[in-house]
Amino acid sequence: MNKFENSQLNKEQFGEDFLWGVSTAAFQIEGAHDADGKGASIWDVFTSQKGKIKNEHHALNACDFYNTYKDDIGLLRELNIPNFRFSISWSRIFPTGVGTVNPSGIAYYNNLIDFLIECGIEPWVTLYHWDLPHDLELKGGWTNRDCVQWFADYTEICATHFGDRVKNWMVINEPSVFTGAGYFLGIHAPGKKGITNYLKAIHHVTLATVAGARILRDKVPNAAIGTTFSCTYIEPASDKKADVQAAKRVDTLLNRTFIEPILGLGYPQDDLPVLKKLNNYILPQDIHNISFDFDFIGLQCYTREIVKAAVLIPYIGAELITADKRNVIVTDMGWEVYPPALYHMIKRFSSYNNIKKIIITENGAAFPDKVTNGKVYDIHRTHFIQDNLEQLLKAKNEGYNVEGYFVWSLTDNFEWAEGYNARFGLIHVDFETQKRTIKQSGYWIRDFLASNT
Repeated sequence: MNKFENSQLNKEQFGEDFLWGVSTAAFQIEGAHDADGKGASIWDVFTSQKGKIKNEHHALNACDFYNTYKDDIGLLRELNIPNFRFSISWSRIFPTGVGTVNPSGIAYYNNLIDFLIECGIEPWVTLYHWDLPHDLELKGGWTNRDCVQWFADYTEICATHFGDRVKNWMVINEPSVFTGAGYFLGIHAPGKKGITNYLKAIHHVTLATVAGARILRDKVPNAAIGTTFSCTYIEPASDKKADVQAAKRVDTLLNRTFIEPILGLGYPQDDLPVLKKLNNYILPQDIHNISFDFDFIGLQCYTREIVKAAVLIPYIGAELITADKRNVIVTDMGWEVYPPALYHMIKRFSSYNNIKKIIITENGAAFPDKVTNGKVYDIHRTHFIQDNLEQLLKAKNEGYNVEGYFVWSLTDNFEWAEGYNARFGLIHVDFETQKRTIKQSGYWIRDFLASNT
C-alpha cells in the first residue's frame, strides 16, 4: 500500500475549529538584510564570520520573501493554508534595537499583514525569532538585564501598529534553543559560551517573555497570546538508575526550564541543581514577573533523544546517544524519525493544570528532494507529516486539548547553522533563481485541507 495515496486522514477528524497553518521566521526567509533602513542583527554578523555556517552560506538574500511575499502568499492560498505564522525582524522596526522607529519597517509589516487579510489568511505574529539587533548584543544582549525593557519597548510598538489587525501573537520562539546554542555552546548567534552567560540569558528571556505578554494583553484587546517552546521526548538508554537520573536532568533542561516559571511553578532547581545558580540573578520582585496566564502554549516537536549517564560532562552529567549510532531512520538534520514523540509531548505538557490549550506551532522534517522533469518528490516528508498528524489525532481523541498544527515550513529556507543544506519546505526553492516549486508534500497538504468526509 502506498501510504501517500491511501492515507485515511481527513481534516474533519480534527474538528471544525482546529487550526491549520505553516510557520516561518524573518531571518530565515526575508533576505533584504539592509534594505529600507534595516539594522544588522546578531545573525547578520554571525553568518559573516568564516566557519560559523555550513558551506559558508549566508542569508543576505535568503528566500527574498521581503520582495516576493505576495507571490508566496499566493502559494499559501493555492495550498489552502488558512493561517500563516511569521516573525517580525526587531532590527527592521528599531535598526539599533532602541530609539527611533524605522517607518519603512512598520510599513513593510503593515503591507504584509494587510495582504494576508485581503487573501483571507490569518496572520500569526512571533515577536522574537532569534534575530536580536546587533547593537543590543554590543551592550550584552540577553545577558544584560536591560534587555527586558528593550524588548518591552519593541513589543509596545508592534502592538500599537499591528494589533488592530493581528489577533494571534507568540512572544518568544524556543528560548531553550537560542539561549543554549547562542549563549552556552556558542554554535548559534551571537556565539557566546559559558555557564554565566547562559544563566543570565535564561532569566532575562523569561522576564522579557512575561513583560511582552503583559503589554500585548494591555494593548491588544481580545488577542490570543501565546509563546512557543521546543520540546524533545527523552528516554534513558537503560533501566540503570544512573541513566534514568541522567535522562531526568536532560528532560528538565530541555523541557521544563522555561515553561515551569512561566506557569508560576518556579525554576525546576531541585531536579537540575545547576539552575540554583540562577539565584545570583533573581531579584526580589522577579517572582511576580516570571509568570503569565497565556491563552495557549505553542509546542515545537521534531524527535526524541536517548540519554545515558556521563560523569565527565559538567553541570548535567549526561550525554545523548546520537541517532546515527542507534540504527534508526534519520532526517538530514541527523534527528531520529519518531512520530510518537509528538503524542508523548502533548500528553506530557497537558499534565500542567494551567496550560489552557496547546497548538503545535512547528513540526516537520528535512529530507532530500528528488527533482524530476520540473516536479519535486518528497515522499519521506509527506509520510512524516502524515505520521505526526496520526499521533496528534490520537492525543486529541484521548481528550488532550491540542487545537492546532503548523507545519515547518512553507518554503525551503536558511536553516541557521545548517545553511541551505537542510530543506524543510512544502515548497522547493532554487536559491540561485528564487524559483518556487510546490512539492509532493505541499500537494498532499492542499488536498488534505480541501478534503470533506
